[in-house]
Amino acid sequence: MSHGDSNHSPDHTSPPSQEVRQAGVTVAFQGNPGAYGEIAALNAVPDTVASRGYPTFHEVARAVESGEANYGVLPVENSLMGAIHQAIDLLSDTELHVIGEVVVRVSHCLMALPGVALEDVRRVSSQQPALDQCTGLIRKYNFQPVASHDTAGSAKDLAARGARDEAVIASARAAELYGLNILASEIEDEPFNLTRFMILSRHEGQPSDAPHKTSLIFAVRHTPGFLVETLNELRGLNLSRIESRPRRDRAWSYLMYIDIEGDARDPKVAQALAGVLRKASYARIIGSYPVAQETVG
Repeated sequence: MSHGDSNHSPDHTSPPSQEVRQAGVTVAFQGNPGAYGEIAALNAVPDTVASRGYPTFHEVARAVESGEANYGVLPVENSLMGAIHQAIDLLSDTELHVIGEVVVRVSHCLMALPGVALEDVRRVSSQQPALDQCTGLIRKYNFQPVASHDTAGSAKDLAARGARDEAVIASARAAELYGLNILASEIEDEPFNLTRFMILSRHEGQPSDAPHKTSLIFAVRHTPGFLVETLNELRGLNLSRIESRPRRDRAWSYLMYIDIEGDARDPKVAQALAGVLRKASYARIIGSYPVAQETVG
């Protein structure tokens, strides 16, 4: 949910094509430099040499579709806050493929202008989810929370405005990029604050022997028992996530988003997916991709 930056690039995804080995691989993310999405972008594929921030999730997807960026990352769920619906809904609107995932450890810092002490701070600004994840500190010091568009953007804005009674919540990299002083580190209420990002590409991922996850979207006829019948096609498989979202083209109709543990090439998984495709009124496999083997950030 919140998004930042690291140059560590663990090889936990399989290259979707030879283009990841070429110089100049760019990965798009939502937010400003220093956002947690930048951590995901720089760890998305091997040989990433540049990340590029965009104001919205839709612009991230458009950058990949147009070829302006080789890949893009979208946050789809946070371990504390749950699903990120705006990003999930976008997956049904694009023809891009999910070719991997990155799990980012979200570790928030409280930062202010150099020379500003903790007792000088009256207000704290950040993206709303980040504020919600740091309620203990905000209450302890009786800060006035101020919601903004994103974490790193708050840091950038504070550096530009020069307010000396204000602090922001963002990544340690944001403090470094915008010349702010860290007043407190690891201020999140819970230590298991993780955000899962999906990696988007114009091309399908290449086969890999790594453990896989398969994500699909489907809708069924509005008939009693038909959803259960469709889900029964997946019996015997482990569903790591299942969620319904309203269809934006039809009132009182819903799309099901499901993550399955397993590779779509596996005969058992392939048979189950074929059963869903036969029963569903609409269905799309958005990706079958290697599971993230480690947390970054």
